[in-house]
Amino acid sequence: MNYLTPAQASAQLLSLIVFGAIARWYVVPWLKTHARADALIAVLWVHVFRYVALQVFSAQSSGFPISDGGAMEIVIGDVAGAVLAFATISLLRQRMHLAIPLAWLLVAETAYDTVSNIHGGVSEHLIGAASGVTWFVLVFFVPMVVVSTVLLAWQLYSRRREPLDVAAGRGMRSGELPALRAS
Repeated sequence: MNYLTPAQASAQLLSLIVFGAIARWYVVPWLKTHARADALIAVLWVHVFRYVALQVFSAQSSGFPISDGGAMEIVIGDVAGAVLAFATISLLRQRMHLAIPLAWLLVAETAYDTVSNIHGGVSEHLIGAASGVTWFVLVFFVPMVVVSTVLLAWQLYSRRREPLDVAAGRGMRSGELPALRAS
């Protein structure tokens, strides 16, 4: 029996559960205490590293049985996501409102890319074929991207009426320190 397929699926599910718990217990409370732009930036940084998908070419040359078209589809989607994320972060750092539609575009692009990659993996019989770095990317980084995309969509929607530069509940501008008061 080939245990690679259930091992990969189990590891991906466990990573989703663990990243979901980390997000719920630690990331969500932290995001609520920061300015909208800063919260979005924090979530977006995960996506900047999606260029790790370029390793699929190395995996392919080492025997990972993905077609050239499948590899190119993965690379184009993930590198586009990385570029979108970095551009969005740059705009958010300047508190430019163009960042918000770009962030929504990244959410849509990531959802499409994820579904497309799952479909491609199934149709090319790649589930359970990964090993080494490819296995690590699939069971660790991909679930992190999925959870961060959910966080990004949640932040974009739930804080849509907030200005980019005011910290939630503190009335302070981003980067400002609270005033010290004598007691």
